[in-house]
Amino acid sequence: MTHPYDGLTPDRVISCVESIGLRSDLRLLALNSYENRVYQVGIEDADPVIVKFYRPERWSRSQILEEHAFTEELVDNGLSVVAPMAIDGRTLNEAEGYWIAVFPRRGGHAPELDNFDHLLGLGRTLGRLHRVGGAASFTERISFTLERWLIEPLGYLGAEWVPSELRPAWDSLGRDLMDRASRLMSDYTPQDGIRLHGDCHVGNILWRDDTPHFVDLDDCITGPAIQDLWMFLSGDRAQRELQLAELIAGYEEFNDFDPREIKWIEALRTARMVYYSAWLARRWEDPAFPVAFPWFGKERYWADQILALREQLALLEEEPLRLL
Repeated sequence: MTHPYDGLTPDRVISCVESIGLRSDLRLLALNSYENRVYQVGIEDADPVIVKFYRPERWSRSQILEEHAFTEELVDNGLSVVAPMAIDGRTLNEAEGYWIAVFPRRGGHAPELDNFDHLLGLGRTLGRLHRVGGAASFTERISFTLERWLIEPLGYLGAEWVPSELRPAWDSLGRDLMDRASRLMSDYTPQDGIRLHGDCHVGNILWRDDTPHFVDLDDCITGPAIQDLWMFLSGDRAQRELQLAELIAGYEEFNDFDPREIKWIEALRTARMVYYSAWLARRWEDPAFPVAFPWFGKERYWADQILALREQLALLEEEPLRLL
């Protein structure tokens, strides 16, 4: 069985890039990306560029263009976000059956989450980003719901992937997770959602010149503000409370924060854990995935997931973090 990316050979990558008007010097480096295919491509008499080949049939043209428009809006408001380059007036081009976008190459390193100055800077930048995000709404991008990120993936994995001997434990645990997460987020409504980065982790941030520079808005969605903040929290409860305080201190220099969102953190973490497994499962026919994630899908994997999710259920039962 062939996969849409099977034909994306180095020669074809160069051919696609040149078909949209760029002249390559034939230097090509595949970058670490699985959902899409991303390459650094050398350009004659110019700096290399980053070229993204969007996964076929994941997003519609209008959804991708809305991502690009949001990125450009952030740049227009003074935020350091790596936006797609316009080539002949278009940020999205079609070449040989692929939607592709070209980005300038930017350097930097991941922020240090044990550095409170970095956390303060992240909070400030996200406060500004969310101020822009809350000023208008997406019309094409998807919105966060527990049904999409937690409930449906739990059922899909149980029916299609979890070994039969572990299925009763998975199903029972899944019901408990759904119940507790739904109760914690019972007061979340669509009106609470704003335009978000959507996949805000250290791998999508370049720290340079004492400033966070955000990349890859491929997963931008409408959702709760805390979705872009909670992944910067780690360690024991006391550490997480100190980290949260620093993030929110920076955030509130530019935007209001609703403290009731703190109690949604562990529900969102639970959803991401389950959604990640479902993402791997749904991409398993892509030949890059078995190579990159050889441990996925084995009985030991599901036993470990059940253990991790039981620990997560205990966190769902704890009191929310305090905002110091």
